[in-house]
Amino acid sequence: MLLTCHKFTGHLDGPHLLVTGGVHGDEFEPIAAIRRLIEMFTGPPSLSTELTGRVTFVPIVNEAAFLRGHRCAEDGLDLARKCPGRADGSVTEQTAHALSELIRQADFYIDLHTGGTELSVHPLAGYMLHEDPAVLAAQRRMARAFDLPIVWGTAANLDGRSLSVARDANVPAIYCEYLGSATCSPEGVEAYVDGCLNVMAELGMLARERMPNLVEHTVEDPRPASGHMQVCHPSPVDGYFEPAKELGDQITKGETFGMVYDLEQGKPHSIPSEHDGIVLVQRTFPRVRSGESVGVVLDLSFAVTDD
Repeated sequence: MLLTCHKFTGHLDGPHLLVTGGVHGDEFEPIAAIRRLIEMFTGPPSLSTELTGRVTFVPIVNEAAFLRGHRCAEDGLDLARKCPGRADGSVTEQTAHALSELIRQADFYIDLHTGGTELSVHPLAGYMLHEDPAVLAAQRRMARAFDLPIVWGTAANLDGRSLSVARDANVPAIYCEYLGSATCSPEGVEAYVDGCLNVMAELGMLARERMPNLVEHTVEDPRPASGHMQVCHPSPVDGYFEPAKELGDQITKGETFGMVYDLEQGKPHSIPSEHDGIVLVQRTFPRVRSGESVGVVLDLSFAVTDD
């Protein structure tokens, strides 16, 4: 399995940055942003003439899923749960294997995501709380430089992800999220283009004026599985979900996050917030199955301040 890569080499030696989008086939801002970045490095004028080091762009990692218009390819497997994959496996496992090989060859890694078809995510840059202080420090720098409102460090124990491959290879890596809901936000595309260029400047790969700081909250939550969005606030029944809050809203523990109306009688089931914080992820596709997440609340009790 070969991924469609666009590689650019600068005039001076320096780090190798990998930037990927389309790990899930229904996430569109990353694809559009990386296409724009490729155009900027192709030119004319070309940013390649100003580049130190190397950059590899992969606009659509999971082409099979993208062509289906779904999160997953025809084998039904989630690529972000199957890394490092298998060279002789199904289409998703082969794609995961090829992606993992690229990650291991990089010095730094950015993986761009959205909430896909069913969710919307308050813009964030996240990373695993790596046990190596040097790797963790680099990830913190990258996440802050990307310059989205939320910086979110979470437990490093989740496997199967692109970032878990980077974790095991000691490659500093961040992932980013920006809205979703089966749309492509122009603001999200611009934020992703700027964010990638900001990180390249932070790594000494490009000269770029420092942008105004847009980071509002930095949270590092070390609890096991703290970054697993799909298990938070599960629905108790199959039904129709109506949110009670908007992305970024403040919410208190026990306050209603949203309501699920069951299919048989339309009976309302309140989903209370698990803790105080702000609404980080919101289900925007009303149909929800029992056990599926209706959203995530960012726990600000783990907020950290700059030194």
